[in-house]
Order: sequence, then structure tokens, then C-alpha cells
Amino acid sequence: MSVTTVQTARPVPQVTTRAVTAPRQTKRWIDWVTTTDHKKIGIMYLVTTFVFFMLGGIEALLMRLQLAEPGNTLLSGERFNELLTLHGTTMVFLFLVPVWAGFANYFVPLMIGARDMAFPRLNALSYWLLLAGGIVFYASLFWNPPEAGWVSFLPLANQNFSPGGGEDAWIYLIHLTGISSLLGAINFYATIANMRARGMSWGRLPLFVWTILTYSVLLIFALPVIAAGVTMLLTERHFGTHFFDPAQGGSVLLWEHLFWFFGHPEVYIIFIPATGIVSSILPVFCRRKVFGYTALVLSLVSTGFIGFGLWLHHMFATNLPKVGQSFFTAASMMIAIPTGVQIFCWIATLWGGRLRFKTPLLFVLGFFLNFIIGGLSGVMVASVSLDQQVHDTFFVVAHLHYVLIGGAVFPLFAGFYYWFPKFTGRMLSEGLGRWVFALFMIGFNLTFFPMHQLGLKGMPRRVYTYLPEMGWGGLNLLSSIGGLIIAVSVLLFVIDVFRSLRAGELAGDNPWEADTLEWATSSPPPAYNFARLPTVAGRAALWDRREDQPIIKGVRSDLREMLVTNVLDAEPDHKTVLPSPTIWPFLSAVAVTGLFIGSIFTPWAVPVGAIPVAIALVGWFWPNRQEHEEELSAERDGRPPQEVEA
Repeated sequence: MSVTTVQTARPVPQVTTRAVTAPRQTKRWIDWVTTTDHKKIGIMYLVTTFVFFMLGGIEALLMRLQLAEPGNTLLSGERFNELLTLHGTTMVFLFLVPVWAGFANYFVPLMIGARDMAFPRLNALSYWLLLAGGIVFYASLFWNPPEAGWVSFLPLANQNFSPGGGEDAWIYLIHLTGISSLLGAINFYATIANMRARGMSWGRLPLFVWTILTYSVLLIFALPVIAAGVTMLLTERHFGTHFFDPAQGGSVLLWEHLFWFFGHPEVYIIFIPATGIVSSILPVFCRRKVFGYTALVLSLVSTGFIGFGLWLHHMFATNLPKVGQSFFTAASMMIAIPTGVQIFCWIATLWGGRLRFKTPLLFVLGFFLNFIIGGLSGVMVASVSLDQQVHDTFFVVAHLHYVLIGGAVFPLFAGFYYWFPKFTGRMLSEGLGRWVFALFMIGFNLTFFPMHQLGLKGMPRRVYTYLPEMGWGGLNLLSSIGGLIIAVSVLLFVIDVFRSLRAGELAGDNPWEADTLEWATSSPPPAYNFARLPTVAGRAALWDRREDQPIIKGVRSDLREMLVTNVLDAEPDHKTVLPSPTIWPFLSAVAVTGLFIGSIFTPWAVPVGAIPVAIALVGWFWPNRQEHEEELSAERDGRPPQEVEA
């Protein structure tokens, strides 16, 4: 193959004789605080969100114990409402949405053949803001936890019913996690658009990367709406703006419109990346390429588009025009079509494959069963007449959990088992993994399937006790036993993780014989990901690799250099030198956290707290001599990168 020279905006010589050297890696704790490495940030995301998942699970278990029998006095009504608010908010805003940022941070650059994210320091800030939001929210436990529910409907969330700072802490959580997700979404979009490996056109992009791209676009459009809504709620509580006060010309329904315009696309923000994990795992364990690549991509895009037109079906019980209700009923049923296309493509992949029933595939099969149940109950509540009967009952609770846990958490565990060797270089136990799956599958269905019947029997949600003569005791006890089984399965998973970290079987670089680029480097990957940047010849990058597959040379691994490619066809354009690790993203998040917590108690915290925020931003943008010297070194060396034979 002839050598093709690619002109660059910043010339750098071809590196042919210099030994490949990695930046020195240390294990000091300060390296995690200052890191801008996408892999470390991804691990911090995953560990943090899993801790929040366990906190939310403990809160759910306490509620289930309270409801296990009629007339139980384990929790008071006030404590039950606080746990309900903590549980829902934690699971949605601190686990189910940001956990995908953890997977995306770790794997998107590896899957597209890049060395890091487009904006590494912004990436670090997005993580620290997520952690800051969780700290602000859970700090309210020390004074006045919120109890208006995870959706904070009015008038429950105003000063009359929710005095004190707990509801303000909930508002600041939404702001901090929203900014975190927005920064992450912009970063993912820029990385996918501009950092893809040579040859990775849009038609060759891994399906998991397509889902992260769709997830990012949904976040960019949805988050400003909820940010505006909670800002209006904050001013309503403290400045008497009366946006949601009908007595002063406001509208309670305005809050519902603002929340659900964000809240229903958020369901697909949670679900769409899970489909990417399913589409990544199935080909590997079926030993064939995924069926219907183009149909799957179009289904993702159409699901994201239609998802913005469904929010009103959460409000069928309000006094809305019948014509509007009919349109939203049609849209709510129509979104089942692209989801059905995805499921049929996955079934076709399974049908024509040679299946290997490992733990990741078992969780994917569990996803199929549970998500289909959740999807069918979703079509049922899309009907206005049925929705008005089961609205605010446990039927809706069952539907929500079958969609969110069945549709997202099962693929999430599949992803943990599938990519754990890449994180650590060690395998999780296959025997323990089967026990984790079996217990989680049994416990999940035992917990949430009886809730359908409870809802049809009229049990409303958000009640902390009930009378024996209502006839709900048996089903509630069954549901609570299921919750305990889920807890046992999660505990087994945690034990397996710690056991494998210490003494797990060594995995090798590609233990599953997978097809995507993250398996083309060592496990765990080095700091620079790829010593020689790869090129791509097909959709299954490793399975389609040719013997004469070219690689890109001339991008140094002893500096933080990264190749930038064109948006349309991923042709090399120029190189850039990434910024070095720094403490300033962490300090910026600390300063913002202090400002928000202080403003709950006194408005003077805003002007005073703005001073350390400004100092942190000045430090962030202060010129760095080391970075300047690296850029000069790169410019002095001369020639552009080249595509050469492997």
C-alpha cells in the first residue's frame, strides 16, 4: 500500500525511531483528584453512581418493609415521604442518567480509536459537579430532607407545604446534575464528531457510540427546560413570583408541562444507552454481526425524536382538551414501533447465531422479557380511559420500574460483566454471575409484578400504610420479599467484584473475542489508549481487520497528542495537544458546592461564594508553562502524521 500523507494545521514529524513511552502513571490519591484521563473519570462516575444506586436501594427496601403488612409503624408518614423523595431522586438523577456518562467516558474514546475526550478538563468538571449535586442533596438529611416527591409537584413544593431548605437542596441538585450532564453531552458530541479513527465513517460507528450520540442530543435539548422550571420554582419559593399560584394568575399545570417535557425524554435518555449495550453484547455472544444495523440506527434517532412529543400522557388525568389527548395517545403508541424494530433486529441476531450463554448474555435475555412487559403496560396506559383508572396507583409504579429497571438496569449489569475485564484485566466469576442473575431476575419480578394487581385493586402510590380489610397485605408482603432477594443479588455482585479485583482470573486483552476497538488495546488500557492510532475497514472493526490494515504514525505517545478528523468522513485533519491534569476542575466544583449550600441558609452566600468561584476559574485558565512547552515541542518536530501499512 502506498503511503498517504495528510496535511495538518500544526505540522508534527512522523515518529519512526523514538521508542513508545507512556506518561508516567502513579497511584497517589491526588492523581484521581487532578486527573483528566477519560478512563479514570469513567471509573469515578461508575463507582459514584453505583454507591448512589445502593443508597437508593436501601431507601426502597425501608419503604417495602413499611408496606409489608397493614398498619405497620416502622416509619411515620413524614419519614416515608422523605424516603420516597430521596429514593426517586437518587435513582433518576444520581444513578440512571449519569451512570451512562461513566460507560461513555470510558468506552467512547476507545471505541472510536481516540486517546481521550475532546475537552478533558471539562470532562473532569462534569464529574465533580455530579458529586457536588449528590452532596448538596444528601446534606439536607442534617437539617430538613425534602418530602414533596421526586417530581416536586406544586403546591407540595412551595413554602407552605415544604418550608426549610430541603426543597431548595432538591432544586440545587437538579441544577448541578443538569450542568454536569449538559457539559458531558457537549463533550460526547464533540468527541464523536471530531475524534473518530481514520475510516470510521458514520455508517461504521459502533451502535453503542450511536446511542451515546443520541443520548447527548436529547440531554442538550431537554435539560434547559427543567433548568428553567426549577429556577422558576426557586423564585416562587423565595421571591413570590407566583408562576405556579392560580390565586395570583399562575398555573399549577405549568410546572407539570415543564417537568414532563424534560421528564419523558429522560425515560429515553435512560433507555437508549442500554440498547447500545445490548447491541454491543449480542454480536459477541452470537458470533455474528448484528442484524439490521441501519434499521437499529434509524430506530434510535426516531425514538429520540418522538420522545419529545409524549409528555402529555403523564397528564391525562388533568382537564386537558380531548383533541390534544388523542394526539398524545397516538404518539405514545407510535413510539412502540421503533422499539419493536430494535427488538426484532435483536431476535434476528439471536436466531442466526451460535449462542454462548455467559452472564452478559443472560442479563440481555432478562432485559428482553422484562422490558417487553414494561412496554406492553406502557401501551395500556397510553389509552386515556385506562390511564384515568390506574393513574396514581401502583400499576404505574410497576410500569415505571419494568421500564427503568427491566429496560436499563439489566443491560447495565450485562455491561458490567462484559466490560469488567477491560476495566481491571480480570474476569468476574461466571458461577457467581449466574446466581446474581437468577436472584435479580426472580427478585425483580416478585417485587414489581404484583404491583400491577395492587394497582388494579385500587392501591394508590405514596401511601405509607393501609387497613387490613383493603386486601392488599398478601401482595405487598410478596413484593417486599422480592425486594430482599434483589438486595441479596446486589450484595453477591459487590462481593464478586471485590473478590475478582484481588484474585480474579486474568482476562487477557480480548477474552470475549469481541469486534469493537476497545478490545484492540491492553486490559486495562494504557494512559495513551493506542500507541499507534488504528484505522477502520468495516463496521466490526476487529472482525473486518485486514492483514495489510494501515495504522496512523506520527502522533506521539510521549506527549498528550490526539488526532482530529473531519466530521463527515473521519479523514485526518490535524493534531492537537491536550491539556495536562489539574486541580482546578475539582476546586471549581468545591467552590460552587459551597455557594449553593450556603445560599440555602442566607442570600449573602451568593456574593461571598462568588469570590472563590471566580478565583477557581482564573486558576483554570491561567497559562501553563508545561503545556506551552509541549505545544512548542510538537510544532518544532516538523512533518505530519502518515497512514502506513501495519
